[in-house]
Amino acid sequence: MVSLVETNYYQKVDRKKLIYSSIRGMLQSLDPHSYFLDPDHFARLREEQVGKYYGLGIMIQKQEDRLVVISPIEGGPASRLGIQAGDIISEINGQSTKSITSFEAMQKLRGPKGTKVEITIVREGLDKPFKVTIVREEISLHSVPYAFLLQKDIGYIFIRNFSSTTTKEFEEKMKQLVSQGMKKLILDLRGNGGGTFVQSIEISDEFLPKGSPIVSIRGRNKYYNKEFEALNNSQYENLPLVVLIDRGTASAPEIVSGAIQDNDRGLIVGENSWGKGLVQTVFPLAPNIAVALTTAKYFTPSGRSIQRDYTHPEDYYLNKKVPPKQREVRYTRKGRKVLGEGGISPDYKVEYSFQKLTASLLLKGVFFSYGQKFVRHKTPLSKKFIFPDKSSSSQNVYEGKKVIDHNFVVDNQVLEDFKNYLKNNKIKYNAEEFAAAKEEIKRELKREIFSSLWGLEEGLKAYRKSDSVVLKAIEVLPEAEKLIS
Repeated sequence: MVSLVETNYYQKVDRKKLIYSSIRGMLQSLDPHSYFLDPDHFARLREEQVGKYYGLGIMIQKQEDRLVVISPIEGGPASRLGIQAGDIISEINGQSTKSITSFEAMQKLRGPKGTKVEITIVREGLDKPFKVTIVREEISLHSVPYAFLLQKDIGYIFIRNFSSTTTKEFEEKMKQLVSQGMKKLILDLRGNGGGTFVQSIEISDEFLPKGSPIVSIRGRNKYYNKEFEALNNSQYENLPLVVLIDRGTASAPEIVSGAIQDNDRGLIVGENSWGKGLVQTVFPLAPNIAVALTTAKYFTPSGRSIQRDYTHPEDYYLNKKVPPKQREVRYTRKGRKVLGEGGISPDYKVEYSFQKLTASLLLKGVFFSYGQKFVRHKTPLSKKFIFPDKSSSSQNVYEGKKVIDHNFVVDNQVLEDFKNYLKNNKIKYNAEEFAAAKEEIKRELKREIFSSLWGLEEGLKAYRKSDSVVLKAIEVLPEAEKLIS
């Protein structure tokens, strides 16, 4: 077929692209999760699995047509050269970034260790853009980026994805929290799209007594039929636990959630998870290309498959919910009813979605931009404050000004300052929309101001303290504690 196309097609074709497309088409006809790894995607998979890459050490986001630096990673090559949050990368190696996605930009910024990349920076307050040449270095991808105490004895840990470093990172964070007085845990798996199968087993084992079933897998080839149990004791088997999930929770974190729920080890709060219960095995075809082929289906300890029906791909990708009547019924170790064939259903459902105005402002990067201006004293209200790095033991020189600390509240003054910012930047909204989104706007503003002043973790901590899903988790922790006893 390839020869036929090469000989008879009306214009010249790239043989490699033709072969790659053929492989992709064949795999797509099987299921939504068998896929082809070309050199670029294979390299990306390896980065996620080993937890590191070579690049500049910056977090970027596309805000309309601007590629914005959200945060430079402290100690990374970009940070050492003075790249700041809020900088706009207008060009990468002389090519404009206006028409490319953040993923495409990421691919351009990453590359072999020791190689150079030139970026053009547009910075507010400077008359013209400036160019910076940065040497790529090894950058760690943290699988467990955030862990802190929400209250004096309630810990919070967020697992972004499952990589080869997840269990090690998790254990380090847990030790820190225990030393700070943690006696209960909220484990956040929202937006976690999966990763390595083995790590999901190890994280489940952290909470389950030795011998507890975690997951079983079964395939047409009996080689893939396996059952996995907890192998260790004396970890965190008696720690009250609530797990947070949402529609972005898929695959490996669903294994953890299913094991916790079916063993009655903790409670699940949030929304239905994605519903990916298929296991892929990566088969290398060459040193830098491979095929990830679905080789088995996995089942939670109660025997349920959580895989959603993918007969109609449009429904599958839109994550349409499966009616309860169409889902199989199973029972947990203590007899609680759980449903299969549609993801993990939470024990306590808390739907989380943004108001229309909030979503619009987030996509435009407005909260981030305002936060940056606020901490740089570039809004009328912010000039009345002193920020931590500018405070002094001699407060007389700051007469009439207030030093911002962690008790800072986004009040009506801040909201009016923000409205003034929207007006000056010709960002339209109506009063009804703003009123409906008021509490969300306050949370977003507090997160951005705290992130700018004390780092991303402090911003997230402030945000989570008013997160409706987290608040529900705190409420049901006493019930989770009873499950253990």
